[in-house]
Amino acid sequence: MTLDWFEDKTLIPIAEKVSRGEPLCLEEGLALYRTRDLFALGYVADHMSRMVNGPYAFFVVNRHINPTNLCVNQCRFCAFYRRKGERGAYQLTLDEILTRAAEAVEQGARELHIVGGLHPEWPYKYYLEMVKKLKDTFPQVHIKAFTAVEVEHMARISGLKVEEVLSRLKEAGLDSMPGGGAEVFSPRIREALCPKKTSSEGWLEIHKKAHRLVIKSNCTLLYGHVETFQERVEHLIRLREAQDEAPGFQAFIPLAFHPGNTPISAEGTTGVDDLKTIAVARLMLHNIPHIKAYWVMLGEKTAQVALAFGADDLEGTVVEEKITHMAGATSPQFVSKRRLIELIRKAGKIPVERDALYNRLRVYH
Repeated sequence: MTLDWFEDKTLIPIAEKVSRGEPLCLEEGLALYRTRDLFALGYVADHMSRMVNGPYAFFVVNRHINPTNLCVNQCRFCAFYRRKGERGAYQLTLDEILTRAAEAVEQGARELHIVGGLHPEWPYKYYLEMVKKLKDTFPQVHIKAFTAVEVEHMARISGLKVEEVLSRLKEAGLDSMPGGGAEVFSPRIREALCPKKTSSEGWLEIHKKAHRLVIKSNCTLLYGHVETFQERVEHLIRLREAQDEAPGFQAFIPLAFHPGNTPISAEGTTGVDDLKTIAVARLMLHNIPHIKAYWVMLGEKTAQVALAFGADDLEGTVVEEKITHMAGATSPQFVSKRRLIELIRKAGKIPVERDALYNRLRVYH
């Protein structure tokens, strides 16, 4: 790695530390965010990405299903939730969920990504039945379902411990968990934006318990609202520590905040902030193998450029996504497999179609 061209010389010792495989500290993470030497930052992050995953970038043929937007938490940053009887509220029946799954399977989907609101009336057995029917009907499809927030809700309404909730879901057919609900671990942020939501300690503990049950998961950060750079970096360090304690995080997904239809007075992220956040995540999270550029939130073009800033995964075909689009996202609902391959190739990486556990299904040389 050639470093003498860096304009910001403070990045050189950080880059050397990265090359040695040593974890970065809080102050080094803040230095990465503060630098104006964007190309040097991207260079170091891409170097680390290639150290971890070579010249490859991944995608999956999948389908997102959001079963309901009825939610008891009503977080301030969320444009998705509705109260019962409110305009725009909906809840899918099991038959409607199965119909969406059948459409996805016909289109070659290998993964169903299922997250939704905390329904005020659905019993725990409804979630079990949902997973069991999907797995019985489509045994070949990987079911990635329910955030830690949803799991905590199921424990609350069932009276069961989290471990028992997870064990029963796994027995019913749950294969892995998404990473939503982490938001920002800062107590200040959670009190201001989502006081009813699972605590940061609770979120981390649920994922560690899932990992010990051999349920892999992802992890996230919602950024671009009222948090500070320090709160972002502290969040990444806590994820890294949890991964050391109970490995199982497959990918980290930075989620760019969309303020549309929310009471939060923020303008949304910039392209530079998006690229910096991808790069900083790659450099801070040395023990999490994949960094995802989620095109739904970033848009296709920024997600593509992020492949040169430390990202190695473009998510998947998605097909139907409601949560971000109800907050004003202008990205499409669906990106074809052909388009994902084209985006990756033109970014200078080798496209790899993967399954939900990052097993390589086909490499498009």
